[in-house]
Amino acid sequence: MTRALVFPGQGSQYVGMGKSLAEAFEPARLVFEEVNDALSQNLSKIMWEGPEDDLRLTENTQPALMAHSLAVIRVLEDGGLKVGELASHVAGHSLGEYSALAAAGAFSVADAARLLKLRGQAMQRAVPVGEGAMAAILGLSLEDVNAVVEEAAKGQVVVAANDNADGQIVVSGHKAAVERAIEIAKAKGAKRGLLLPVSAPFHCPLMAPAADEMKAALADVTIERPVVPVIANVLAAPVSEPDGIRNLLVEQVTGAVRWRESVASMGSLGITEMVEIGAGKVLSGLARRIDRDLNTANIQDPADIEAFTASL
Repeated sequence: MTRALVFPGQGSQYVGMGKSLAEAFEPARLVFEEVNDALSQNLSKIMWEGPEDDLRLTENTQPALMAHSLAVIRVLEDGGLKVGELASHVAGHSLGEYSALAAAGAFSVADAARLLKLRGQAMQRAVPVGEGAMAAILGLSLEDVNAVVEEAAKGQVVVAANDNADGQIVVSGHKAAVERAIEIAKAKGAKRGLLLPVSAPFHCPLMAPAADEMKAALADVTIERPVVPVIANVLAAPVSEPDGIRNLLVEQVTGAVRWRESVASMGSLGITEMVEIGAGKVLSGLARRIDRDLNTANIQDPADIEAFTASL
């Protein structure tokens, strides 16, 4: 069985995430300590105790999700299960691409934590609170949603930002344009259109200032060739070259997350199993909608690790 490891993005976080791993496994505890040290912040306390509002702050959510995912990876590696032997490819949803790259050895955990902290701060700075928004459009195709946002723009920015699965597209941009897109989508037969509880309009051209900040930050970070290719969000195709990875991470800030295409491409890459590493089961659920032939599993706590290793 050929396997891909995938890493969740924003929205999968929850208070208590990763605590049982740290209590059960020293390699997991050391990851959380490394992230705390890299950020000069007790992020693990926020992860394990909350409050939820602090965990939901983008600058905390992004490194927290990465820390949880990498804690799982370190426990697996400590048990002799190396990423390069477990999987033929890795991928991650939005910030999860950084987790995927760190798991595959392209980044150090400390560098990934610092980059994600900055990424969250830069995305928040890029657009004043209240000016941007994101919304999920359910029940329309990507082609239909692209027509919707073109009609809704009226001189403002609104684009399809996340192509998550068939009939589940997220749009992003100026709040007024996003609200127009919701109404137009409903008129065109969308099952639902709902604003998302996010603090900024991610993955749209309004994030250009954040992309500039990430370009400068990434220029100063060493990126190694990953042990397996990463299926990049903006290409929905595998990449391994460090310079290409660097450029795509910058492009990702303003570009669409092509998750449906990324998962659909796994079949052509010979992948038959997708294992979600870290918090929640969002990506496993999306995968079942995209490719019913793709076997899925998720690993986020000690019981999951035991079940996964027993299945090998």
